[in-house]
Amino acid sequence: MSIYQATASAPVNIACIKYWGKRDTKLILPTNSSLSVTLDQDHLRSTTTSRADPSFTKDRLWLNGKEEEINEGGRLATCIREMKRLRREVEDKEPNAPKLSTFPVHISSRNNFPTAAGLASSASGFAALVKSLATLYQLPAHPSQLSLIARQGSGSACRSLFGGYVAWEMGSKPDGSDSLAVEVAPQSHWPDLHALICVVSDDKKGTSSTSGMQQTVETSALLQHRIKHVVPERMEAIKKAILAKDFDSFARITMKDSNQFHAVCLDTEPPIFYMNDVSRSIIALIVEYNRVSVANGGGYKAAYTYDAGPNAVIYAPKENLKEIISLIVKYFPQAENFKDPFQLFGTQGVGAGGVVPGFNEAVAKTFPVGSVKSLIHTRVGDGPRVLSAEEGLLGQDGLPKVLA
Repeated sequence: MSIYQATASAPVNIACIKYWGKRDTKLILPTNSSLSVTLDQDHLRSTTTSRADPSFTKDRLWLNGKEEEINEGGRLATCIREMKRLRREVEDKEPNAPKLSTFPVHISSRNNFPTAAGLASSASGFAALVKSLATLYQLPAHPSQLSLIARQGSGSACRSLFGGYVAWEMGSKPDGSDSLAVEVAPQSHWPDLHALICVVSDDKKGTSSTSGMQQTVETSALLQHRIKHVVPERMEAIKKAILAKDFDSFARITMKDSNQFHAVCLDTEPPIFYMNDVSRSIIALIVEYNRVSVANGGGYKAAYTYDAGPNAVIYAPKENLKEIISLIVKYFPQAENFKDPFQLFGTQGVGAGGVVPGFNEAVAKTFPVGSVKSLIHTRVGDGPRVLSAEEGLLGQDGLPKVLA
């Protein structure tokens, strides 16, 4: 008997122009367009296996080995239903195709990073779900078409269906048919953009993004100014910067937009605080690092950005990462040795860290060990990957494999 199964992985993306606010909460239609960088799946990814089988009694999903409820009308159910609808269209055109759309599905998904830690696990998770079902159902769908469905699971998931540099165009139609992701430039266009993720906290957030967003939409006057006047100009400017590989402009826009996103959170009633003292100290270090470079006749060398959480993502050209990691480790000593995937430090390791000449060391204090729990060095990466049968997460019985 045939086994109908497919496995796919999808990347995390981190926005430079932030998505914050929905104009339609059911369809997840944003109040503004956004733009992100897709990160390398070799370091951060969600992997999902989907299997369709007539012997299954209902649709079921496991995340990191734990079964999750698929609530009728909820986001998971919506994505699965929409993917089955696309499969039915294939079956209507090909009478001999197996009627997979009528079979229940079992889905197993795993992240190789903490869930709900501000590292966009829902984005990679829903992108991997949609990609694995698209592969299972042998859909001829373009990533932008799939992004319409992934968006209904998690807004930023639509951007994880592409590699490289990705825009989520907000669209204007009430049905959401033009609110989709498009590639601005592939990974190969500007491959030496790297990222250092400073995991300040891997705890669940006090205010979830979903509820925080709605509070902001309802109460922030600054958000309305952002939507109408700020984001449209920034979207065009950052696209130009990416196409020109102009890091200086890219960095300025990215940091300004991060600052304004958090200002909008502060302008919410009651105010929302996603950053903490550690987050703000990292900003101070990057501002000073850039000031020294500009004072010496150079441009910006790094850009910080923060999503709805305290974790910093620092974007920089590859050649600056050694200095940046040394700087962060000096002020935020690590409990464990830095995992050095790009072998920047050789066998010596980071050591005590240091600063560049002319750096004002008084801009931040040295924090206790563990204030930054871990550092993840990654880079711009590719879009979803279809994996081999051996990499599947479901056993012969259609239940999640117990991973060693």
